[in-house]
Amino acid sequence: MDAMTDPEQQDWGHFGRPIFDDPKARYLKRVGVVDIGSNSVRLVVFDGAARSPAYFYNEKVMCGLGAGIAESGKLNPEGKERARTAMKRFKLLADGMGLPTLTVVATAAMRDAKDGPAFKAELEEATGLKVHVIDGEEEARLSAQGVLLGWPGAYGLICDIGGASMELAEIHNGTVGKCATSPLGPLKFKDLEGGAEARRAHIKSVIKELAEELGAQRDRLFLVGGSWRAIARIDMERRGYPLHVLHEYRMDPQSVVDTINFIQKSDLEELRKACSISATRMDLVPYAAEVLSRLIKTFKPHDIAVSSYGIREGMLFEQMSQEVRERDPLIEACRFAESKDARLPGFGRKLYKFTLPLFPEADAARKRIIRAACLLHDVSWRAHPDYRAEFCFDNSTRANLGGLNHSERIYLGLALLHRYRNKREGTHFEDMYRLLKASDISEAETLGKAMRLGAMLWMTDAGQDKARLSWDAWTKRLCLHLSEEAAPLYGEVTEARLNSLGASIGAETIDMEITPDEAD
Repeated sequence: MDAMTDPEQQDWGHFGRPIFDDPKARYLKRVGVVDIGSNSVRLVVFDGAARSPAYFYNEKVMCGLGAGIAESGKLNPEGKERARTAMKRFKLLADGMGLPTLTVVATAAMRDAKDGPAFKAELEEATGLKVHVIDGEEEARLSAQGVLLGWPGAYGLICDIGGASMELAEIHNGTVGKCATSPLGPLKFKDLEGGAEARRAHIKSVIKELAEELGAQRDRLFLVGGSWRAIARIDMERRGYPLHVLHEYRMDPQSVVDTINFIQKSDLEELRKACSISATRMDLVPYAAEVLSRLIKTFKPHDIAVSSYGIREGMLFEQMSQEVRERDPLIEACRFAESKDARLPGFGRKLYKFTLPLFPEADAARKRIIRAACLLHDVSWRAHPDYRAEFCFDNSTRANLGGLNHSERIYLGLALLHRYRNKREGTHFEDMYRLLKASDISEAETLGKAMRLGAMLWMTDAGQDKARLSWDAWTKRLCLHLSEEAAPLYGEVTEARLNSLGASIGAETIDMEITPDEAD
């Protein structure tokens, strides 16, 4: 059987054949990067699906290299010692993991400090690693590429704030446009001579120059950096937001204004504890909030999104071929999970075809989530049966999956919950359901119950190929069509699941029909 007649080679659809095990993408396995920033030094090792890698290892050391740099012009001596120790540790860890290379970049503190070149040479001698000190525009470009790793078709303005600088970059249609850098890192201006009034004037002046350089930016503002994430976490606390996942968290300009006012009126230590923010980070939040307030007043974005992906992910994106970059990160991650953890890898694609007749009006965005659910429908089978439904919901809503907003996460989680459980009541996730429209909740239930039914037909490969659903919304008739060969798969449990599916969509007639097998 050749590739054109092999059914496993056909019908991969819009997303193409999985690429995670393609030889052209294998070089992206176990990729290590180190980011030497003004606040922290972090090692990240990526692994898994090439287009949507998991964090195989992630360690951050708060070094504070940039502390006091505005006054002394030099790196913080204590920070240098912590960074030196961290880099030696990271080198040994990388060797132990068998990483082929470890890419190291240093940003604002190292490039601005008078002793930056000497410290770079010292680190290289101590570790044998090449340290790339990048300029502000390159930092902005890499940060923007990190956002594109998670949002392939994203558009808007990226704003990456570190301890000693802030970078801006445009993205549109999956590409990076103008890039700019500024000295608006909280470590640099929190002790600015002249106090709060001078600081606010400085922030206003610098952002005005950035706006003149970049032009009008009325699309989405993507926030990258620990100080922005801390502000977003406080916004969640203020709003009583139920899903504590920072990546893809959305705010509108008024919400940000309200949260900044909330920060100014709050006891910062109590707020820090309530939001689980480190003391070092919380010390910078009020200053970062002043910058964010002026950014919004100047650029007037239509909404704000938080990105957990930044320069480190941008360094990985840099190593990807264009073919890999164009892949959907969500679908590639789900395919990888299915191949690794499902009992019958490849069945998710058939299950998708089985469920699709129930969603005749689904657009491409919704079909994408349906496909992801079908790929993930069996990856949690090892969980205890009593907790499997809740495990699925928790895993999908909090998993490291790119290309998902929060409502899509909850839709996906709810569908997978219903894959293993008829009722959604009685879990500790119920507060999250309010982030979905009633129609989306109902649709996720239908999808979950369709997957629950389809899972009864997976034991033979032929069974699923010869089983299909039909749904007539006008007559409200739901029918499961089975070939003669697949008919024995229909039993009491299958019938019960078919009836449960029918009830979820308001079917008035629920049938099972046997169709003759085609002659060989």
